[in-house]
Amino acid sequence: VAPPQGKPNPDDEWSKPTHENVDRHLKARFHASAGPHDIGVAFLKMPSSLLESKRQPLNVHFNMYRHPRLGPAVYQVTISGPFDPQGSSETPSRRQIFIRTPNAPEEEAECARQIVRNLMRRACRRPVTAADLQRPMALYQEMRQQGGDFDDGIEMALSSILVHPEFLFRVENDPADIAPGTAYAVDQFDLASRLSFFLWSSIPDDELLKWAEPGKLSDPVVLQEQVERMLKNERSQSLVTNFAGQWLYLRNLDSITPDGRGYPDFDDNLRQAFRQETELFVASILREDRSVLDLLSTDYTYLNERLAKHYGIPHVYGAQFRRVELGANSQRGGLLRHGSVLTVTSYATRTSPVIRGKWILENLLGTPPSPPPDNVPQLKENNVSARLPVRERLAQHRADPNCASCHDIIDPLGFSLENFDAVGRWRELEEGVSVDSTGMLPDGTRFDGVAGLEQALVERPEIFVGTLTEKLLTYALGRELTHHDAPAVRQIVREAAENDYRFSRLISGIVKSRPFQMRMSE
Repeated sequence: VAPPQGKPNPDDEWSKPTHENVDRHLKARFHASAGPHDIGVAFLKMPSSLLESKRQPLNVHFNMYRHPRLGPAVYQVTISGPFDPQGSSETPSRRQIFIRTPNAPEEEAECARQIVRNLMRRACRRPVTAADLQRPMALYQEMRQQGGDFDDGIEMALSSILVHPEFLFRVENDPADIAPGTAYAVDQFDLASRLSFFLWSSIPDDELLKWAEPGKLSDPVVLQEQVERMLKNERSQSLVTNFAGQWLYLRNLDSITPDGRGYPDFDDNLRQAFRQETELFVASILREDRSVLDLLSTDYTYLNERLAKHYGIPHVYGAQFRRVELGANSQRGGLLRHGSVLTVTSYATRTSPVIRGKWILENLLGTPPSPPPDNVPQLKENNVSARLPVRERLAQHRADPNCASCHDIIDPLGFSLENFDAVGRWRELEEGVSVDSTGMLPDGTRFDGVAGLEQALVERPEIFVGTLTEKLLTYALGRELTHHDAPAVRQIVREAAENDYRFSRLISGIVKSRPFQMRMSE
């Protein structure tokens, strides 16, 4: 419709900025009671194309980092509010803070003290002293004197607690009467913090603090009961998310952008599906207390329709992830077959046996290679070499004596994964040539393909389990391991072997180990 002649009226729809008109039907204001709510979005109308089924809002088939927007999709949902709230609403978080409510003005000071003491105990993860309460209570009183109500005063006190150094940092103070360089058992509250941050990535709960206060948490029976309790709690999912992200490089997925010309179907949905598959898989090994060797080779994985199509697995429909049992000859299974691992160990344009081989050495075999010499140039590619299979291109490196010492070990491990391209799809050919996926372990053992590598690793369980134990212990302690930690690692692996290397046995062994329960004074 043509706009009317004359000076535009700012109230006319046609005169408003385009983005306002575009977004005006995408905003909704609604009333909601206080507390947690699930909010979803969906396309309610069918698209105009008769050949297209109803769109899934988050099923975006393009790379949101580089490709143009080819169709309607939901990229972000922003929730604002509450607007004009009336009074205080009862929410789970409020109930956690306000453990007591004053019934009269003369009760307010004591109620505030109890609330602040409870919050301080949780935040600092130890008993609270009178000195600890001085600052937050002073801020509470200051806010009340300025005309704020009881809730305002607690809010001000809470803001003081949230910037307390012992809340922001994990502080383990040495005993006053101990000489530098002396090994000693950490106190019960530090042990509770180590345990909760290891398994939950969060502060200890009341149950842990209850056992720490009388000094009983370090009792082997109590400690084992607490480990079992915490692993059953849903908060142990953070162990999967954070540890797997660190160990398997899943955190790198967000920065990986495969070349759009070679891999046009790669998009952010696939990126998230890669991560979800691996996290669900690792979680299943932990939840079902399976042998950690199943991380290497198993007969199931977790898929949704998007990921199943990428892998070429039929009869999986819908956006929901589900456990899918795999056939005996399936190309999927253990971690080495996951798109997440295969993508983060590739270049944007092609696979990299060097990166993949190095990843295997560091994360599965526990023998990271030495850094390359400073004077060795990168492998140069020209139009001819770029059309050669990667194995032939890397032969140039192995022909150089300066490179051969490392690449003779790294490359054969990476070659075993060459049946998977740079985004984890199975392939039989590379540049029109049959893929050669034969490989070799550092000890000279030869094998064929990813299945051969998995079998070779499973037949040497102490190597993989030892490496996994080192990674878990490093994660639990928040520091690199030294030669002083090696005896503890070997003991954990020996004890786990008696129980089929079950995941829970590794975790229990770490929690009971000297490195976890002891500290060297500074």
